[in-house]
Amino acid sequence: MRILHILNHTRRLNGHVHAAVDLACAQVHLGHQVYMASEGGDFDALLKANGIQTLAVGHQRKIPSLLRALSRLNGYIRQYDIDVVHAHMMTSAVIAFAICRLRRIPLITTVHNEFEKSATLMGLGTRVIAVSDVVGASMRRRGVPESKLKVVLNGTIGSSRSEGRSEQPKTLCSPSILFVGGLHPRKGLTDLFDAFEIVHTSFPTAHLYIVGDGPLREEYKASVAALRSASAITFVGPITDPYPYMLGADIFVLPSHADPAPLVLSEAREAGCAVIGSSVDGIPQLLENGEAGLLVPPRDPAALAKMLGHLLEAPERIADWRRKSQLRIEHLTIERVARETLEVYSSAMPRDKVTALAT
Repeated sequence: MRILHILNHTRRLNGHVHAAVDLACAQVHLGHQVYMASEGGDFDALLKANGIQTLAVGHQRKIPSLLRALSRLNGYIRQYDIDVVHAHMMTSAVIAFAICRLRRIPLITTVHNEFEKSATLMGLGTRVIAVSDVVGASMRRRGVPESKLKVVLNGTIGSSRSEGRSEQPKTLCSPSILFVGGLHPRKGLTDLFDAFEIVHTSFPTAHLYIVGDGPLREEYKASVAALRSASAITFVGPITDPYPYMLGADIFVLPSHADPAPLVLSEAREAGCAVIGSSVDGIPQLLENGEAGLLVPPRDPAALAKMLGHLLEAPERIADWRRKSQLRIEHLTIERVARETLEVYSSAMPRDKVTALAT
């Protein structure tokens, strides 16, 4: 199959970019010809190393820029005789929609950020992939027909991004609590800071590590400086590979207010962390509904503090939840995601086309 992915850019520190890059590389490994059209970024070298040709398509939301993007995308589809186009963000879907209709090829869209109002436009796809059951339910409420909606749960274990990474755990102060993600309100970091302030009174040797970057980094650092527990909170900043921190951490916490299907939970479970996540969106599904990780209500620092204290007061509980993190973890591989996505592609194609590609 000749597959063209289109997304806004290929820069690090964006979950939808990681998901698209992981998927594209896995499809190549399954024997398909894959192209990536975007404004480019950090992952272009990895894509090229995996045999994926990168193509330039702008995503500026201005009429002249969109017209140029339409022309370029049309040219690429014709030049490389593309069988299916897979759009990963709203602007990508809008750019690709008319061309795919004109050329009578399937447009597949993936809803990565369901919490955005513009996610409704992902319904333009011939098939619409939701990254968790909750996202699927949301898209049905927005009017996407059941016949075109498919759920493919996010997973990243075994991805090309993880090849060659360090398997040496980072040495952290123990007991250690870790957050990895973007530093913006949706991730619920203020709840984690408040919870840690409560917990630190009873467990003064506990340490909190914050890995990542975002628009509120300096604001968060300033607010943390006023806490009694400030000396036990470390802002690591953005790093290329946070996996060694996960290997070295005792407890991984994701206190999100909204999170459709965060890839970071696959990585934290792979690293064997005891995991605490807020019970919103796709987080419960990624934690086997509480069997592979502990769930707490969102926006509730007291409940989060109680759960952290529950683990910290008994190290054997942390060890137990480390073991539980491995429950059915094989379902979170990128190979499973790639195979299920290819099935979605086939369902969107005429039967004779599917037969021709299979021979």
